[in-house]
Amino acid sequence: MRGAAQRKLYVSLSPASIHDISGLHVHNLMPLVQEWKYNDNMIDTRLHSLLKVYETGSFTKAAQELSLTQPAVSQHIRSLENALNVQIFERHNNVISLTREGELVVQYAKRVNALYSTLLEELSSETSILRVLTVGITHTAESNQIAAALAGFANAHENLTVKMITNSIDNLYAMLKNYELDFVIADGRINDPSLQHMMLDTDYLVLAVPPSHRLSKRSMVTLDELKKEKLILRLPNSNTRNLFIASLESQNLRIDDFNVVLEIDNVATIKDLIRHDFGVSVLPKSVCLDELKKKKINVLPIENLTMIREINLVCTKDFRYPELLQEIAQEYVKTKSVF
Repeated sequence: MRGAAQRKLYVSLSPASIHDISGLHVHNLMPLVQEWKYNDNMIDTRLHSLLKVYETGSFTKAAQELSLTQPAVSQHIRSLENALNVQIFERHNNVISLTREGELVVQYAKRVNALYSTLLEELSSETSILRVLTVGITHTAESNQIAAALAGFANAHENLTVKMITNSIDNLYAMLKNYELDFVIADGRINDPSLQHMMLDTDYLVLAVPPSHRLSKRSMVTLDELKKEKLILRLPNSNTRNLFIASLESQNLRIDDFNVVLEIDNVATIKDLIRHDFGVSVLPKSVCLDELKKKKINVLPIENLTMIREINLVCTKDFRYPELLQEIAQEYVKTKSVF
C-alpha cells in the first residue's frame, strides 16, 4: 500500500539511485538484487542481521536478539560485504560505525524490509481492502484539527487503522522515501522530483505569549519590542524557524539580533514554557488554537513580518491511493469548521 514499488521489490536499487556512490558499483548490486527477487524467503537473512547490528550497535546483541550465534551474524555481514564489494562497518576499539557505503546499504535494506512488510499487509486481505494507513506528521503540523480529520476518515472506512507518527521533517521524508510511511503531513514543501504535494491548508506564524505578559493585550508587536523578549524557538533545521529567519532577513535583520534563550524541538514543551512565563515564541497559529480557546496563551502578529506557510499532504509519485488524500482533505475542511 505504500506505493506501487512494492510489487517489484528490486526496483528501489536501480542504477540511477546509486551511480554517484564511490566504491558501490551497480554490477556488484545486481546479483544480490536478483537474489532478493527470487529468494523463497523473500527477505535475505543477511539483511535481518545487518539491520539488527545497525539497531543495536553490537554483533553480540544482534545475535542474541536474532537467536543466532555471534559468528553467524559476523558471517552474514562479511557475506554482504563480499557480495557488494564494500565495507559496511568500521571497527575501532570495539565500537562499530557505518561507512559511507554502509549507510547506503542500510538505507536500502530498510526500504526492502518496509516494502516486504507492506506486501504482507496487502496480501493479508483477500479482497485487497485497505487495512493500515501510516501517516507521518511534523511537530508543527500536528494539531487537534488534523488528528480529528484523520479519525473521521478512519471512522468512514470500516476495518481501517490510521497510524500517526510524529517526527522531524528530515526523518519523515527519509521514512517516506523508504516506504515506511504512506504519506506525510508537513508544513512547507520540499524540492524533490520523486514526491508530490497536495496543499491541505495555509497557516501563519504569530508571537505566542502568556496571558499575563505585558504584550498580551496588544494588537501587534514591533520588532524592536521583540528584541527585548526571551525567545524560545524551534531547532535550526525546522521549517517554522527557517520561515521566521527568512522573514527577518527581508527586514535586514538576523536571528542573532534577538535574545534566543532556548531551542527546543517539541512544540508542546515550548507551549508549556510559555504558559509558565519562561519566555515567548514564534509558532504557527494552528498549534495554539486549543490554548487560545482555554485562554492559556495569547497570540499576536509581528509588525512587518508576513509569515504565511503551507500545510501539505506529501506522498511518493507511485502512491497507489491518491483518492484517499482527497478524502482526507475533504474531511479536514469539515473538521476545521468545528474547531
